Amino acid sequence: MVDNEAIYDICHRNLDIEHPTYTYLNRLIGQIVSSITASLRFDGDLNVDPTEFQTNLVPYPHIHFLLATYAPVISAEKAYHKQLSVAEITNACFEPANQMVKCDPHHGKYMACCLLYHGDVVPKDVNAAIATIKTKRTIQFMD
Repeated sequence: MVDNEAIYDICHRNLDIEHPTYTYLNRLIGQIVSSITASLRFDGDLNVDPTEFQTNLVPYPHIHFLLATYAPVISAEKAYHKQLSVAEITNACFEPANQMVKCDPHHGKYMACCLLYHGDVVPKDVNAAIATIKTKRTIQFMD
């Protein structure tokens, strides 16, 4: 699920595009969909099948809306100069400014969460980042 206003704000704020057109919005949405469905196109030891999302993330059939977040969204110029850690990327995924829908999850609770990483990511770093989030209790999950 995506919200044009949220995508517009991400293009404006993160990519320094003064007046994003639908072309820019569609490119960002395309990048997000491509990342989510990458496991269908590429082999990997830790790939997840997107059909598992509904099974594992949606406990009740009538509650079926997923909130997508994509991080980092940075311009090509900044990408060459900015090296982000797994912890920074993981934390960015829970920031409302990086969500594809305008809402503030700090006013509610997460039912489930699935983080998809691609590239040269070490599971140890991912586990450490998640442990830090759990320890700080920056996000809340349902009991």
